[in-house]
Amino acid sequence: MAATAANRRVILKDYVEGYPQEEHMELLPATEVPLRLTSDDPPGSVLVRNLYLSCDPYMRPKMSRPVRASYTAAFVPGSVITGYGVARVVDSADPRLSPGDLVWGITGWEDYSVVKPPVTAFLSKISHGADGGVPLSYYTGILGMPGLTAYVGFHEICAPKAGETVFVSAASGAVGQLVGQFARLAGCRVVGSAGSAEKVELLKTKFGFHDAFNYKEEPDLAAALARCFPEGIDIYFENVGGAMLDAVLLNMRVHGRIAVCGLISQYNLKDGEKDAVRNLFAVIAKRLKLQGFIEPDHKHLYPKYEEWVLPYIRDGTIAYVEDVAEGLENAPKALIGLFHGRNVGKQLVRIAADDE
Repeated sequence: MAATAANRRVILKDYVEGYPQEEHMELLPATEVPLRLTSDDPPGSVLVRNLYLSCDPYMRPKMSRPVRASYTAAFVPGSVITGYGVARVVDSADPRLSPGDLVWGITGWEDYSVVKPPVTAFLSKISHGADGGVPLSYYTGILGMPGLTAYVGFHEICAPKAGETVFVSAASGAVGQLVGQFARLAGCRVVGSAGSAEKVELLKTKFGFHDAFNYKEEPDLAAALARCFPEGIDIYFENVGGAMLDAVLLNMRVHGRIAVCGLISQYNLKDGEKDAVRNLFAVIAKRLKLQGFIEPDHKHLYPKYEEWVLPYIRDGTIAYVEDVAEGLENAPKALIGLFHGRNVGKQLVRIAADDE
């Protein structure tokens, strides 16, 4: 008889309007699952033991009723929540992967997941894990989706030049903290915004931002940006939207570039509450480039990014801060905390030891 293991799962109970609460999700009692693929699993499937789960802002829109404007499918109430994670292969029908391999990519919020095609295409083998001098958890962040997102948005879309000015909103988060450091390495002057004095200090001391401010303490965001950028902003890395984007548009320089990564200020608003962007005339007047993007479209750049960033990680040039929640049972609380600014750095959940 095949060996089995206890498997706990976190499901979405129902679609969410407004801010999600812990009761919108549920940790189901453990059930026994086989530790090998079965005849019910389609060819090319991979069975993995999940080690780390990533909490990311893009997961919030997936908790709402499906909308045509979304770029990713909504979660299905009653089904396991999915997201990026780090896992160890237990059994594989994918010729790229073997039992014992470490991978990062899309998996389930559960102890064990059967990842099926076409989602298996998003599983990447980890070759620079614990034995390569970097923590496995980094593949939920700097060496995973957020890292490639920061790299593509800043280097590929914004095409920085030394001496330019850069503004990053939500700058202490998983992506923002990297964009600021990439900007510094490119010879740019970089300023970030965050939502607490602790995070502002982190930006200036840990991540090397030239300046930073607490947006919650600024009654006039446009004036705050004018103070930080008296000659205007060349590059804006957008993570927030709403009033912040409106203020930035007024302070952009001619031919400035805006990489639209996220709009976290809008995710928990009901349809009638969503902020209108009122200063779009600046896009024409200042001949701005404003481009949205998502990481999967640029997956082909990952080898180039990994080769570029690994030396900076290993020699300490680039710092990375993680906020680690312990246990699958704490995953819903960790995800919800993103939308209240509770996390400091990249939010992730550890659900098993690296050597399991």
